[in-house]
Amino acid sequence: MKKEFAVIGLGRFGGSICRALAEEGMEVMAIDNSEDRVNEFSMIASHAVVGDSTDESVLKSLGIRNFDHVIVAIGDNIQASILTTLILKELGVNNITVKAQNDYHEKVLRKIGADHVVHPERDMGKRIAHNIISNSVLDYLELSDEHSIVEIVASDRLVGNTIIDLDIRAKYGINIVAIKRGNNIIVSPQANEPIAENDVLIVIGADVDINRFEKKVIQ
Repeated sequence: MKKEFAVIGLGRFGGSICRALAEEGMEVMAIDNSEDRVNEFSMIASHAVVGDSTDESVLKSLGIRNFDHVIVAIGDNIQASILTTLILKELGVNNITVKAQNDYHEKVLRKIGADHVVHPERDMGKRIAHNIISNSVLDYLELSDEHSIVEIVASDRLVGNTIIDLDIRAKYGINIVAIKRGNNIIVSPQANEPIAENDVLIVIGADVDINRFEKKVIQ
């Protein structure tokens, strides 16, 4: 069965989520208090509705509690974001993801029961910064304040060596969870897998260990 999603707030962030879900064939209800934005998404989402998400009666009338996942992507109005989240929790929505403007906003959202809190601007900033700093880093995904998954281009120092030869886990405390090789992805590569030219290593570990690995082996 297709999952049903509701996206509240059709700004840049909410709009991109709405488009991505629709492209994946999901059922999506798009909700915003701007008629112009709703009209923009009327041909993209399964349903597009003009409504005030801080009005409990509006959300009830839309059957919001029946959706599998609700994304609160309200822009700069922190009060509306918090109130909408609180109403969703009280109505019994099982899975709520909310966009936070800052750390204080996140603390409040978590206290009132948001299941997932995201900082799209902050997180994208970190990814871009990592990519700019290191020529070898292709992508960066923060798992927590101290751990990440990073895509790293294999340097000449690594090419021709097997994973067991490099002994990366013992020396650096990180793990190679996959190798991208052209159009193929080798998941959980064997210890005797040799690293080839242009391989992209997908590495997981503590940030300090990943940085140490980059400086000693990659750069």
